[in-house]
Amino acid sequence: MRTVRRPALLDRPPTELSALPRRAPLSARHPDPVLDVVVPVFNEENDLEPCVRRLHAHLAETFPYSFRITIADNASTDRTPYIAARLAAELPGTDWIRLAEKGRGRALHAAWSRSGAPVLAYLDVDLSTDLAALLPLVAPLISGHSDIAIGTRLARGSRVVRGPKREIISRCYNGLLRGTLAVGFSDAQCGFKAVRRDVAERLLPLVEDREWFFDTELLVIAERAGLRIHEVPVDWVDDPDSRVRILSTALADLRGMARLGRALACGRLPLFALRRSGGDLDGDLPAGLARQVVRFAAVGVASTLCYLLLYTAFRPAVGAQAANALALLASAVANTAANRRLTFGVRGRVGALRHHLKGLAAFLVGLSLTSGSLAALHHAAPGAGHRVELMTLVAANLAATLLRFLLLRAWVFPGHDARPTRRTTGSS
Repeated sequence: MRTVRRPALLDRPPTELSALPRRAPLSARHPDPVLDVVVPVFNEENDLEPCVRRLHAHLAETFPYSFRITIADNASTDRTPYIAARLAAELPGTDWIRLAEKGRGRALHAAWSRSGAPVLAYLDVDLSTDLAALLPLVAPLISGHSDIAIGTRLARGSRVVRGPKREIISRCYNGLLRGTLAVGFSDAQCGFKAVRRDVAERLLPLVEDREWFFDTELLVIAERAGLRIHEVPVDWVDDPDSRVRILSTALADLRGMARLGRALACGRLPLFALRRSGGDLDGDLPAGLARQVVRFAAVGVASTLCYLLLYTAFRPAVGAQAANALALLASAVANTAANRRLTFGVRGRVGALRHHLKGLAAFLVGLSLTSGSLAALHHAAPGAGHRVELMTLVAANLAATLLRFLLLRAWVFPGHDARPTRRTTGSS
């Protein structure tokens, strides 16, 4: 049994870590196993041996790099540890570890933390997923294309055999994730995933769950940090002997979603420690500029509509200039908060007051432009109607918006980039 813990960045606080280096392909002459496939087990004396022997034969025949299989036994009480020890002794490149407590997430955390392989993966012992998808799963990580790869049963091209009950539960769970945490990946809990070790070293200290929510939490954090997630449609056949307790697992997942949502909303996760240095380029634009323009435009449209509604409501009571100032002030505060979070990816309370004060300075520039436009209109055409005022304000707001974006990017939030998930879909 392998018990020596490999020294890693896991021992360092995430806040002390520098940015991840840019992804690079792995050498074909890598001296150590390139891939470590973990098989987490609990009381699997019937399925363990056929699974590991089939997996070992598949890798030996089809995988072009060196590999290791790690059996992670988390507190089995049957013959599982004896079978694991025998397999490790018989099959070259097979290892096993034993944990004192249950939990799939705990087993994966322990096995991945100890591994020195540059690509880490896991699959369920029942081999519900066709092993033909294993090479497509890890290839984008070996080539340096992606950070994480997941099998998906819910994408076009997947072939799935399972009962309606589990199908409905799976789709409802992933739909709930999209509705509450706004995730972009399609299948959080398919037991078929891989991650680059440099990414795992940063992710694992941030993942609190040690049971079934482990996968989801890892993926959500990675997505929020802007890491690239590759999806592989899989052929998957349901295991009728699955021991997952649906009700207790669902309740634990809901608690996990609430906890993770609060952590993200309060900015407690140091997502900057997962950034890739240099970033990825969007065509010929600087990294993040195209994304920021799109998000800023969306926030701007909403803010402009809010501003026009407020102006229309205030205008009869306080007059044009006062209505313009009040409407612009209210919409500017909301605009700064929305851009702070959505466009520039700044979360938490640190620096919030400074950002809003600078946002108000940018607001004064907009106020000067729009107020000056109104004054010029009333001087040139004293009898201009409400529709002409609105058209003038819209044009002035467009100019103020462009200037505001430049001020936000260069002065209010310099160096910040709200990176979205880079999710790619392959085929099995």
